Amino acid sequence: MLVLQGTIPFEIITEQKITMWLFIYHLITPCFIFCLAEEGNKGYGPVFEEQPIDTIYPEESSDGQVSMNCRARAIPFPTYRWKLNNWDIDLTKDRYSMVGGRLVINNPEKSRDAGKYVCVVSNIFGTVRSSEATLSFGYLDPFPPEERYEVKVREGVGAVLLCEPPYHYPDDLSYRWLLNEFPVFIALDKRRFVSQTNGNLYIANVEASDKGNYSCFVSSPSITKSVFSKFIPLIPQSDRAKVYPADIKVKFKDTYALLGQNVTLECFALGNPVPELRWSKYLEPMPATAEISMSGAVLKIFNIQYEDEGLYECEAENYKGKDKHQARVYVQAAPEWVEHINDTEKDIGSDLYWPCIATGNPIPTIRWLKNGASFWKGELRIQSLNFDDAGMYQCIAENTHGIIYANAELKIVASPPTFELNPMKKKILAAKGGRVIIECKPKAAPKPKFSWSKGTELLVNGSRIRIWDDGSLEIINITKLDEGRYTCFAENNRGKANSTGVLEMTEATRITLAPLNVDVTVGENATMQCIASHDPTLDLTFIWSLNGFVIDFEKEHEHYERNVMIKSNGELLIKNVQLRHAGRYTCTAQTIVDNSSASADLVVRGPPGPPGGIRVEEIRDTAVALTWSRGTDNHSPISKYTIQSKTFLSEEWKDAKTEPSDIEGNMESATVIDLIPWMEYEFRIIATNTLGTGEPSMPSQRIRTEGAPPNVAPSDVGGGGGSNRELTITWMPLSREYHYGNNFGYIVAFKPFGEKEWRRVTVTNPEIGRYVHKDESMPPSTQYQVKVKAFNNKGDGPFSLTAVIYSAQDAPTEIPTDVSVKVLSSSEMSVSWHHVSDKSVEGYQIRYWAAHDKEAAAQRVQVSNQEYSTKLENLKPNTRYHVDVSAFNSAGYGPPSRTIDVITRKAPPSQRPRIISSVRSGSRYIITWDHVKAMSNESAVEGYKVLYRPDGQHEGKLFSTGKHTIEVPVPSDGEYVVEVRAHSEGGDGEVAQIKISGATAGVPPLLLVLVVPALGVLTCSGF
Repeated sequence: MLVLQGTIPFEIITEQKITMWLFIYHLITPCFIFCLAEEGNKGYGPVFEEQPIDTIYPEESSDGQVSMNCRARAIPFPTYRWKLNNWDIDLTKDRYSMVGGRLVINNPEKSRDAGKYVCVVSNIFGTVRSSEATLSFGYLDPFPPEERYEVKVREGVGAVLLCEPPYHYPDDLSYRWLLNEFPVFIALDKRRFVSQTNGNLYIANVEASDKGNYSCFVSSPSITKSVFSKFIPLIPQSDRAKVYPADIKVKFKDTYALLGQNVTLECFALGNPVPELRWSKYLEPMPATAEISMSGAVLKIFNIQYEDEGLYECEAENYKGKDKHQARVYVQAAPEWVEHINDTEKDIGSDLYWPCIATGNPIPTIRWLKNGASFWKGELRIQSLNFDDAGMYQCIAENTHGIIYANAELKIVASPPTFELNPMKKKILAAKGGRVIIECKPKAAPKPKFSWSKGTELLVNGSRIRIWDDGSLEIINITKLDEGRYTCFAENNRGKANSTGVLEMTEATRITLAPLNVDVTVGENATMQCIASHDPTLDLTFIWSLNGFVIDFEKEHEHYERNVMIKSNGELLIKNVQLRHAGRYTCTAQTIVDNSSASADLVVRGPPGPPGGIRVEEIRDTAVALTWSRGTDNHSPISKYTIQSKTFLSEEWKDAKTEPSDIEGNMESATVIDLIPWMEYEFRIIATNTLGTGEPSMPSQRIRTEGAPPNVAPSDVGGGGGSNRELTITWMPLSREYHYGNNFGYIVAFKPFGEKEWRRVTVTNPEIGRYVHKDESMPPSTQYQVKVKAFNNKGDGPFSLTAVIYSAQDAPTEIPTDVSVKVLSSSEMSVSWHHVSDKSVEGYQIRYWAAHDKEAAAQRVQVSNQEYSTKLENLKPNTRYHVDVSAFNSAGYGPPSRTIDVITRKAPPSQRPRIISSVRSGSRYIITWDHVKAMSNESAVEGYKVLYRPDGQHEGKLFSTGKHTIEVPVPSDGEYVVEVRAHSEGGDGEVAQIKISGATAGVPPLLLVLVVPALGVLTCSGF
C-alpha cells in the first residue's frame, strides 16, 4: 500500500488505482519525450569553450588564491559543479567561490587542495565532464648554508664541480654558474660545460685562468624563483701540462620522447687537449631536424618523429685516445584522434555505430561516458534507438602519456514524412539511351517505406527500373516512352506524404571526332582534336584532364589553350610542351544531362629524368664506388652519365673524376677517384641523351672518406725576432682539405746552423701557425735551420723546405742621454733626448708618472727610432711628474735614463671674461670686457686672446692684447663671432663670446651707441 500526500485529504491508494496511475504515466511519457525532442531542435547540450588546465601554485605566492577555468555554451544555460579527486566540492564553503564556471580557491593549502580537478556541466539535454586538471604546489628550497669545500686540481686535469640542487618541484630547473660575484656568469665554450640534467659544471682541462670562486645558480621558470649555492673555491695547481685521453663524463641515458617534442641529449668529455665531440645515429643518417650546439656537447632533435627512434652515439676523441657512449631514443605518442564523434541526429528505431578511433604509442584504450557517468568500453553500437538513448556522450582515449576527450550530443528524432524541405524536382531531364536517377528524400523518422508511380501506374523493380533503399528511382536505356509524371510515396508509422516531378528526354551527347595519339619533342607544340554532337536545347562544355586530373586553363595558360571560337569544338592546343605534359589526355563533352568522353596519349621525347637510388659503397681514402638506378629515358636512349661531387668547402657542384672516365648509358655503377681523404662528400648523377642533359638526381647520403697521412707540407716557413732568449718559428697552417685525418697537428724541427741533431716539438692545434721556443742559454741573433711537417692519426706528412731564421736579439743596453723636459702649460710638456748608437733599436719609450703615484702606474708613450722628441698631453696642473726615456727593440726594453722631475704650471683662469659692451663706431666695433682675476691656485693673467671669425666656422683672425678692449671691423656680410679668453703661462682660460653683424648699417650713430651695448649684453654668452 502506497500513501501519497497532496492538496486533497489523505486517502488510501489501492492496487487498482496504482494500475491506473501507471497506465496514465505510460500514456503521457512518450508525448513528453516527443515534445522534448521537438524542443531539442531549438536547444543543445553543453559544449566546452574553455576547460581547466594543469596549474602550479607557488607555495610562497602572495596572491592568496588560485583559479581553475571552465566555460561552456548551451541552450538552456548550463549549471556547473566541481570535483576534486572524484569527490564533489562543497561550494558553500567560504574557501570556494564561483564566477560563472570558474572555480576560485582562497588561501590554497597543499594538504587540502592539491589533486585532480574536474568541471561538470549540465542542462536538460545532458551532462559533460571536462578533462582532468592537476593543481600542484611548486617550491624551490634554498641551498644548505654549509660552506663548500675548496677544489684543488692540477693544471691540465679535468674537473667536475657538483651543483647538488636543493629540493624542488617541478623538475624543470635551469642551471648557470657564477664566478666570484653576481651577476658574473661563466661563459660556456669548448672547454667548459654546464649540464642541464644535474647542474654540474664540467671543465675538460683546468687552466690557471680558471682560479676563482664558483656558485651554482638555479632557476625555476614555473615559480619564477632563483637560488644560488655557497661559493666553491677552485684552485688550479701549477704543474707541467700533461696530456690525457678523452673521458666522457656527461652521458645521456635511454630517453623516451613524445612525438613532435624537442629532445635534448648531452655529452661532454674531460681530456687534454680538449676532446672533439661527434654525434651519429647507429647505421642510419642523423635526423634532418637535428642540431648540434654548445661546441658539440648538446644534440637537439626538433619535432621528433617515429623514424628518429634509434641508437645514438657520442664519440669524444683527442690525439691521446677516444671514448664512446651509446643510448637509445624511443619515440612514443600521446593519444591523437583519427576519427572522433560529432553531434548526431538519429531516427528513432534506427541503429547507431559511432566510430571513435585514436592513435598513439602505446595504443590508447577507449571508454565512454554518458551524461558524465561511465557507460561503455571499446566500440559503441546501439540497436533500435529510443528516446532514452538521447544525451551527452564523451569518448575518452587514453594511454600512459595523456588523455583526450571527444564530446557529442545524440538526439533522437521522430516525425512523419514531409517533402517541405526537400521536394522532388519539378522537371527532370534524361538523355536518350542513357540513365537517370530521380531522388526522393523526404524528412522522416523512422525511415519510411517508398513506392513509385508513373501517372496511375504503380512501378515495380524490373530490368530497366529499380527502386533503391533510400527511395531513389533508377531508369536505364531511356526512351521516349519513359517521359511523364512520376510520384514518390513515403510512409512510416507516424504518417505519409508524396511528391511529383515530370521526366523529359533529350538527345544524347556523343564524341564525333575523338583525339588521336601525338608524339612530340620537348619545346614543340601539340594539338588534340575533340568535336561532339548534343541536344540543341542544352549548352555544351568541354573538360580536358591529364592522367585523371582536370586541367586548370587559368593557371596553366602558358602551356594550354582551348579553341572556343567554334561551337561543338573542344580542340586543345599544348604550347612549348615539357616532359611533365606527357600522359593520357581525356576530352569530356558535357551537358547538364549527360556527357561523353574520349582519350588519347601524348608522348613527349626529351632529356632523361634524374637517376635514382644512389648508394655509396666501398669507401676508401681517395675513392668510393657508386651505384644507381636508371631514371626515365623519356623515349630517347641514355647515352652517358656524369657524376658530380660537393664538399663543405664550396656550395658548387663539380664534375668528379671517375673510373671509367666515360660512363656509358647502360651502366649503373662507377668508381669516383682522386678524392680528398677524410673529407665529407655528397654525390649526384646526371643523365644525358641525344635530346639534352636531364635534371640531376637527389644528392646521396653524406659520407666521409677514410683518412690518410698528410701529403702536403706547410708553406711560408720562417720566423725570427721575438723576446730575449726566444726562437720564434712561423708557418702557414694547412687548410682543412689537407688535414686528411683526425688529431691533426704539426711537428716543428729546428737546430742551430751546423749542428746535426734536430730538436722536435709537437703543436696539436691545427689552426696555429706559430711556435716560440724559450731557452735561457740561447745566444742572441743565432742562425737556426727550421722545418715543419703535418701529422694526423694515420701518420706523418713530408717536411717543408728548410728555412734559415735567427733567434731573438738582446734588448738594448745603452741609456739615452741629454734627456730634457720643457713644461709648456698646465697640461703639456715636451721631452727630448739623444739617440743611442745600437742599430737594432726600433724606437723609444717615454714613461711619466705623478710623484704621488707608484712607478708601476706610469703611463707610456712609444715613438719610432726616427724621433728625437715628443709631447706629453693631458697632464694634471700644478703637479710634480717623474719622466724617463729608454730604447727598445723586439727583444725588450733597455735601461731607462735618469729620472727628471718637473712641475706643470698652475691651471689657467677658470673665470670667463664678462663682455660689458659692444659699440659700433663707424666701420668698427669696440668690444669691452671686465678684467679676469686669477684665483690662488691658478696662473696669473698675462693678457687676452681674441678670435674674430665668421659664425659657423672655426677659423678666423686671432688678436692678442694686454688691454680690456679691442676694435674689430664691422662684418661686410652675415654674422661674426668674437671670442675672448684670458691667457696665462698655464694656458688659455674659458671663452666668452658675442655675435655682431653689419645688418644695422644706415642707422644713425647716436642710436647705435644707445642700442648696441644693450644688444651686446643680451647676445653675450658665458654668464
